[in-house]
This record gives sequence, C-alpha cells and structure tokens, in this order.
Amino acid sequence: MTFMSIDPKYIRIFSIIAHIDHGKSTLADCIISKTDTLSDREMQSQVLDTMDIERERGITIKSQAVQCIYNAADGNTYHYYIIDTPGHVDFTYEVSRALAACDGAILVVDAAQGVESQTIANMYLALDNELEILPVVNKIDLPAARPEEVAEEIEEILGIDATDVIPISAKNQINIDSILESIHKLVPPPKADRSAPLKALIFDAKFESYRGVIVYVRVYDGEIKKGTKIRMFNAASVYEVTGVGVFTPNEKAVDALQAGMVGFITASIKSLDDVLIGDTLMSPENPITEAMPGFKPIRQMVFCGLYPSEGDDYENLKVALEKLKLNDCSISFEPDTSQALGFGFRCGFLGLLHSDVIQERLEREFNLDLVATAPSVVYRVKMTTGEMLEIDNPSKLPEANKYDYLEEPYVSLGLFLPKEYIGNVMDLCEKKRATYVDMKYLDKTRVILNYEMPLSEMIIDFFDRLKSCTQGYASLEYDFIGYRRGKLVKMEIAISGDPVDAFTMIVPKENAFYRGRELVEKLKDLIPKQMFEVPIQAVIGSRAIARVTISALRKNVLAKCYGGDITRKKKLLQKQKKGKKRMKMIGRVEVPQEAFLAVLKVKD
Repeated sequence: MTFMSIDPKYIRIFSIIAHIDHGKSTLADCIISKTDTLSDREMQSQVLDTMDIERERGITIKSQAVQCIYNAADGNTYHYYIIDTPGHVDFTYEVSRALAACDGAILVVDAAQGVESQTIANMYLALDNELEILPVVNKIDLPAARPEEVAEEIEEILGIDATDVIPISAKNQINIDSILESIHKLVPPPKADRSAPLKALIFDAKFESYRGVIVYVRVYDGEIKKGTKIRMFNAASVYEVTGVGVFTPNEKAVDALQAGMVGFITASIKSLDDVLIGDTLMSPENPITEAMPGFKPIRQMVFCGLYPSEGDDYENLKVALEKLKLNDCSISFEPDTSQALGFGFRCGFLGLLHSDVIQERLEREFNLDLVATAPSVVYRVKMTTGEMLEIDNPSKLPEANKYDYLEEPYVSLGLFLPKEYIGNVMDLCEKKRATYVDMKYLDKTRVILNYEMPLSEMIIDFFDRLKSCTQGYASLEYDFIGYRRGKLVKMEIAISGDPVDAFTMIVPKENAFYRGRELVEKLKDLIPKQMFEVPIQAVIGSRAIARVTISALRKNVLAKCYGGDITRKKKLLQKQKKGKKRMKMIGRVEVPQEAFLAVLKVKD
C-alpha cells in the first residue's frame, strides 16, 4: 500500500497527555513496539526523547510525532499518528501546540498517585480543542496501585465514565492491546477533503543547516508534494516544496502528504523567523480565505542574564543562543551589559525548569562556562509622563521620583495535596503574599487549594519549599491572570561602594529590610576575603538598610620582629595599612557564581 492510497477513515491522529512522570513516553514506546514500527534492535526506552538531557532527567521537553501502522481485530489496517507531549507545567505551550493538530488524546493517570495538577490542566487543553479523550490508568502493577479508586477519581474530577477507563502497565506491556483497539473505535477519523484547496496547520519546526527549516504539518485539505508552491497565511513569501515525509519515528520520505496526514516538509526556508508556528499553510494560486485558529502567542514568564565567565566567549554565546533559538522559538534574548559581569544576554524563558534546561544545553552542547543571574519577571512602570513601560531587568527601573507606581504579574495557582498538609501550605502561601481563593476536596484524602500569587514570589524557591513542606506529595499548575499594582521598591547591593547590577531586585516594601539583611549576610559567607576590607550594603534609593563588612586577609608583618624597638613595629604596620589602602583603590572584588544564586535562597 502506498502512502497516496490511505483512506482518511483509516487514519487516527492523537496525543498522549499526562502529569509529569505518569508514563507518557513509556506508553508511546509500547505502542511503537507493539505495532512493529521499530525493530527490537532499534527500540530503546524513551525512544521519542531525542535529547540527552531528556533521557538523563527522565522528562520530555519537545513534542515528537510518529506514524505507526496497526492491523486491527476488525481486519482493517489503521495509520496511527502519535504526538508525545511534555508533562511539566513549564512546557504547557508545547502541549497546546501538539493538541491543536490532533483529533483525540490518551489521558494517562498514575495508578498510585491519581489525578494531579497537570492531569487536569492538560485535560482542559484537550477539551478546549474539542478532542475525544481516552482515559488510561497506568502502573497497575505497582504495590501501591489503586486502579479502581483512581478510575473513580477520574469520573468524579474529570467527568469521564469510570467504566471507560483502561487499566494498563506500560512498563510491563499489560493490556496495551486494549488501548490499540480503543483508539480506532473512540478517536474519530480526520475530516479531510483532498479535492479542496491546500490547508495545513504548522504545529512545530526545526532548523537544519543543509535543508533549512523543516516544517511539521497536519494537512487538513488538499495535498502537498515535491514541487508544490506554498505560502503561509500571514506571510507573503512563496516557497517551492523540495521534500515531504512522515516520522517513523525517523524521517521517511513519501510521495505526498494528503489531507488527514501528519508529517514534515522542506522548502529551502532559510530562517526559522520566516515560519510562524500556528500559521496556516496554503497554495498561493488557490488561497484560502480563513486561517486555522492557531495558538496563543508565546509568553516568556521568567527572565535572567546569561554571561560568559570568560569575556572572550561572548561571540560563542551569541552563536549558541542563535542556534538554540532555531529549534526552540520559546526563548528570547537580547544583548545586555553588566558592570559586574561584562557583556552577556538578557534571556526570556517559559519558566524556571525551561531556563535551567537551556542553560545546561548551552554549557553541554556548546562547551560554554556561564554565569546566570537570579531570575526576574516583567514589571510594568507607570511613568509620571503617563507612559507605561515594561521592564524585565530590575536594574533598569527608573528613579523613584520618575514614576507613579509599579505593577507586577499575578498567576492563578492550583495546588494539589493531601489534606494533612493544608496548614503547612497555607502558611507558605501567606508568606509569599498569595491571596486565598477557595479549597475543594478531590476525595476523602486530597484537596485543591486555589490562590492568586505574584509571579515573582513563585519563581524564587516556592516549588522547592512546597515539596519540602508536603514531603514531596504536592503538585501545582499555574496560569497568568494579569497585572496588579503593588508597593514595590528597587533594592541594590553595593560591594565596596559600587552597586552590582546583577544583584538588583524589586521587592515588596514591607519585606525589603529583612531581604536586604539576609542577602548581605549570605554574601558575606560566599564572597572570598580580599587583602582589604570589603563592605557589602543593601541600598534603597540613597539609604543603606543593611550592611556587613568582610574583614581583610592579614599577613603577620611583625613575625620577624621578635623583641626590638616598638617604633619598628609601628612603621611596619603603617606600611601595611598604606598598601591595603592603595590596593582597595585599584582592587576588584571577584564575585563567585554561588553568590548570584544566593538571591534564590533568601527566606521571607
């Protein structure tokens, strides 16, 4: 059977969604193995996780598509297009892109942990895209598994009939055939008109130096083959297709991508900036009048500075960021200069895990040694002139007399936890300036606490402390809800009288003294002693609110003066004092990387 002759009624396009570590990638491995898409020799665990960092951390970062051919019990041969998705809250954007290209979703829930925060968040994403949901309870072979209770949870919380839930163990390949049979029965075939003008959704893209941009598409109408002229709905450039193919999961060239199929195209597109993810692909000769709905624009939530520890590596860092940007359009960067750290880049990320992953990829894949500043969020500043500015770097905040007020971003926060930890979590949220909304019981033992919290409080050590105060049982999901006015001030840290812009932060006015005092105390322990005294001050405006002094390293210049004249000793001490004074004028205090991370460890 050639790819040209696949009837759309034998095609199913679906995604696998779940909370982090509930078994999405393992289930995808099972389906690929059971359908003989890869041979036993080619199979490996997490086969769709292509990056080393995904395998080492056991997480999915990028969505991956794969075509599997399944011979069903009814005698028909079905083409399953699977799109595996990430589970971490930082990568929700990747999930939304994948779901937009699907007709159904397998919702995986851990038989021991039950319904978690991202289970619900991803299910709502699937419902927003009007997908059929196939519920699955995974890991039924675990000693702590409670499949019947979790099936009831799914019915109560998600509104899906418990009798439709399929109990499986992806790791031990238990009951996988039931899933394979349910997919073609439950997930509807794609609505496809092959005689209509070309209409395809771009749901992802990556860059290769030889072929240019490789565009991932789901074709809704018409067909794409080599030589087809294409253009994006929101761009004027016309391209000629140089190749089409599907993922098996390796790239496999085909004659054509017809309506109802998922695959990739190449068209000698030179830059990823020329391809807008979520745009609609169409024919320039026979254009369509209405584009696909696409996706919400990417919103970077967390910003931090990345600087090479060696100044000579600035150009290498620039090239590395440009290459990463080609395959991950969710990062942004612009040149930045710091008095303390020299030349670098101010980078925007989807969240803290995303920033951590990108930093690790830069260091590994491009052999760079980086210094990262503490993460910050985007603040809005209402100037006295009436202008509203957005700043992502606290050191760029204007003087207090030049603006009327500051606004900070807020998120709605859903916290899933056992009921015995309610007090601990409420206490933590209160310290983080969160506003209580409501509390709902999921079942007899677990609750959802809903809060509204400043994003700046959430990105600094909130997740670690949440896990700590709930013994690791809590999970969270969050969503941006807008900006609110706050009583905020800019706090600078001055070392030897010079402000270090990398330590500048915007803090709540009522907490400024405590944060300043604790941060200077931490820096005193982290900054190595110099040959001269080093004062460290926390400063708001022109007023120092906290100060510590790192004492000087002293050489015992009197060691050789045993006995003898007291004036000789005084002369030697006086000479040492003058030397230290001169050294202080020209000396530069080296600040280690741990000191920049100390901001993350400051208590409330």
